[in-house]
Amino acid sequence: MTPRQCFFACLQRSPPALFEAAVWIAAEHEKEVNTEAVLKNFKDLQQRVSYGLPMLPVSELAQPLLRRMNDLGFAQDDFTPLRPHVALVNKVLERRRGQPLALGLIALELARGLEIPLVGVNFPGHFLLRVPGADHLLDPCGGRRLYPNDCRELLQRQYGPNMKLNAEHLLTAEPVQMLQRLSRNLRQLHLSNDDYIGALIDAERVLELGNASAADYLARASLYQRLDCPNAERFDLEHALLLSDDPIQRIRLTERLGHLPPNSIVH
Repeated sequence: MTPRQCFFACLQRSPPALFEAAVWIAAEHEKEVNTEAVLKNFKDLQQRVSYGLPMLPVSELAQPLLRRMNDLGFAQDDFTPLRPHVALVNKVLERRRGQPLALGLIALELARGLEIPLVGVNFPGHFLLRVPGADHLLDPCGGRRLYPNDCRELLQRQYGPNMKLNAEHLLTAEPVQMLQRLSRNLRQLHLSNDDYIGALIDAERVLELGNASAADYLARASLYQRLDCPNAERFDLEHALLLSDDPIQRIRLTERLGHLPPNSIVH
């Protein structure tokens, strides 16, 4: 099977193999990735983390788990410009630096193996974690507790003072949602590093995961434009037009479609 087929096979399991699916995403971009070796090395990491945890009920071990990861060197990568390796879980395991989502996926897999209750939260701009039923969230980059006021401050720091915290921001993320967010992150990272083929691989995965937005189709259309594939660009612009609720965006999309050649060569 191809890495993409293996990726979707992970999602068909019950429960879905979230972390392994993320490793297969890395394998799509780096042919030398040995998935079995990555998973084996992960088991070694799990043992190291386990040895350093306090003797507490599992329901109280999520924050110590994140602090133990931090003690072992796992932290947010603040180096700019960001490169795709901050979102590829195999590279984050090697470098122990990454985006909050990649660190969160590692934490979720460690928690699963150690039977520690922990779920992901697709908080805007900064992926977070939560122990089911807790009155706070946890930052995967070190384990800091975030209460509602902290979440509001984090949100406004990233999006400005007019951004309001609402219940939707705090919902538990399903595996498909996390992997789609990871794919969007990688799409942007590859694009910002002028790797249009790499970005296209991620853009296609975003759409294949379902429930894609107009912005997702528009992102792939822009990649096809850069790669001089007008028929493919037209296909995605038409889908973005169907999904868009923004009147101004609909006008711009219609104008852009009008500028495409009518009978272009199929790529």
